Amino acid sequence: MTTTQPRWGGLVLGAVMVAVALVVTLTGSGVGAGGDARAVVGAGGTQTVEVTLVGMTITPSVIEVPAGTRLVLEVTNTDAMRHDLTLDTGQRTPLLGTGESATVEVGTVDAAITGWCTVPGHRAAGMTLSIVAVGADAGDAGAADPAGSEHEMGAMATGTVDLHGDPGPDWRPYDPTLQPAPGATEHRLTMTVADTEVEVAPGVRQTLWTFNGTAPGPTLHGKIGDVFTITFTNAASMGHGIDFHAGSLAPDGPMRTIDPGQSLTYQFVATNSGAWLYHCSTMPMALHIANGMFGAVIIDPPNLPAVDTELVLVQSELYLGAAGGTADEAKIAAEAPDAVVFNGYPDQYDHAPIEVKVGTRVRVWVVDAGPQRATAFHVVGAQFDTVFKEGAYLLRPGNAEHGAAQVLDLAAAQGGFVEFELPEAGRYPFIDHAMVDGERGAHGFFEAS
Repeated sequence: MTTTQPRWGGLVLGAVMVAVALVVTLTGSGVGAGGDARAVVGAGGTQTVEVTLVGMTITPSVIEVPAGTRLVLEVTNTDAMRHDLTLDTGQRTPLLGTGESATVEVGTVDAAITGWCTVPGHRAAGMTLSIVAVGADAGDAGAADPAGSEHEMGAMATGTVDLHGDPGPDWRPYDPTLQPAPGATEHRLTMTVADTEVEVAPGVRQTLWTFNGTAPGPTLHGKIGDVFTITFTNAASMGHGIDFHAGSLAPDGPMRTIDPGQSLTYQFVATNSGAWLYHCSTMPMALHIANGMFGAVIIDPPNLPAVDTELVLVQSELYLGAAGGTADEAKIAAEAPDAVVFNGYPDQYDHAPIEVKVGTRVRVWVVDAGPQRATAFHVVGAQFDTVFKEGAYLLRPGNAEHGAAQVLDLAAAQGGFVEFELPEAGRYPFIDHAMVDGERGAHGFFEAS
């Protein structure tokens, strides 16, 4: 039987359990910790505490042990996601599936000990344990940092991005062209998530979790009424899921987290037009999105006319971790991106300008993947005569009182498109007009000839 949970259930449960600071006194051996956040064990001999991993929490999260007492932890994962427990003294459990248990022989407790789940993002989300040695000398107690994220992960960061540097010799720009929608009304696609080391900025390589090898993942394109049948396969090293905003259905089954080596079928009907986001559905979502797990689904409005050039730009943020590593969780929590980018790479369309013809019609679909920041998409030297945002036209040619627009503003997860013509030859910058983000890498050029 497969255990499922709502997308936000783990986060809510974690917040509730952390907030409840009940104290229970445990004595003797083999005593369960129940649902209490703090456990106090008796002195002497061997004391056993039952520890539960669920909902981005370790329960109990604090264990008070008289100094000199020998401690054993019986660890059980009751969550739908896989978890483990590692102590800073070196002991650890294997990665535990739902219902699996392991024993951790902590040994004699004479100083503070910190524990956490090593699955990326889980420690920062609150899966920490603090073992307190009651009665130990202050000098032996140490300065335990249960979260550990800001000091340790911040120290691993790579530093600033060289936006003026040149991409590496193997770098290729992400093709922004929107491919025509297939003629069939059912779209069958396999989407595989894998750990993929790529160049994400000049001189910077990271291990992203990618859909079909790229970040953003492939753009899906269809029309209202089309059926999308997605085979989602996890070929990565940890659990992942997927969530398509372009469909409307109960998330419990198709959006569940699946373990490495597993697959599921996700089917939805595109009942409404729009520029839709898809992303990983596994908590913490901010980390999974920031580490490359996002993409766009374009569903054309009825009677959408053909244009000369049709493009897709997905804006997102980079939070750089150690060289070759994954996104920095402390930077994500602090909302401090190293770069803001279109289609996964800072200023990539400065290095590879997008070519268009003067006087021809250009349509640009924009999706803001976030995970956190909004965008104000602007083309320097152009005005938009058509604006479509979140399923509705805000502006179309031929209105009785016809105006024009300068920006398409989108919050995280929103999407839309603009249309325009470039009046003469030249280089037209496009940018996130929230200038600090435009100057962080959300910038490129249209080369009009």
